[in-house]
Amino acid sequence: MSSRVKIAFVAGPHPRARAALRELEERYPPVPVEEADIIVALGGDGFMLQAMRNLLPRGRPIYGMNRGTVGFLMNIYASDSLPERLAAANAEVLHPLRMRATDLDGVTHEGLAFNEVSLFRTTRQAAKIRIEIDGRERLKDLVCDGVLLATPAGSTAYNLSAHGPILPIGAGALALTPISAFRPRRWRGAILPESARVTFHVMDALHRPVSATADDVEAQNVVKVEVWEDRSAAVTVLFDPGHSLEERILMEQFQT
Repeated sequence: MSSRVKIAFVAGPHPRARAALRELEERYPPVPVEEADIIVALGGDGFMLQAMRNLLPRGRPIYGMNRGTVGFLMNIYASDSLPERLAAANAEVLHPLRMRATDLDGVTHEGLAFNEVSLFRTTRQAAKIRIEIDGRERLKDLVCDGVLLATPAGSTAYNLSAHGPILPIGAGALALTPISAFRPRRWRGAILPESARVTFHVMDALHRPVSATADDVEAQNVVKVEVWEDRSAAVTVLFDPGHSLEERILMEQFQT
């Protein structure tokens, strides 16, 4: 990759991200997103996930630089030697989960999630959810605050906070994790093949309402939520050598 690589910059609303945008565009004259070879995203993980979804149709690699807080999906910010860093970066190809949620009125809502699809109770009443995997009932009555299905990339996010397993990139698996399960008390979730199609049926949805969220796309009062990995959609994310997403996930398992 030469120093003449065409770069487009996108940035989140935080002042640190906007300042970084101005600095980088002064040093490396940008091109419009539709003309870029690589897109550099400036912000935090939330903005990176948004950029991954919004830029998915462009089919261009995305290199994130952290101007937010955690920055798990981001590289360290530095304005020097950007073309050289892009040339040396390692690529990870990520496939999102696709959510198709049907609400009480029969309206269908769709969304993509690179982290997880989550269902949450929305009142004081616990949710009651029946779970099917590939059309076969696997759990008849999960009484809980919620449940989620996470990708390997998202397994260290909310899934980990809910005591779900960390999944290595390339494991070919998804994490199905309950959120504060009341019944069955000892059910801690499951690790599913990436080909699994998961269907959540919300029982007594009128009196025990539940919302469904695919990253930042939310549907209220759902009765049925189908989730599967969409292999037809993919985004390439670039990481500095030694700081790949696979390495970060591995490190998370040895935090003390």
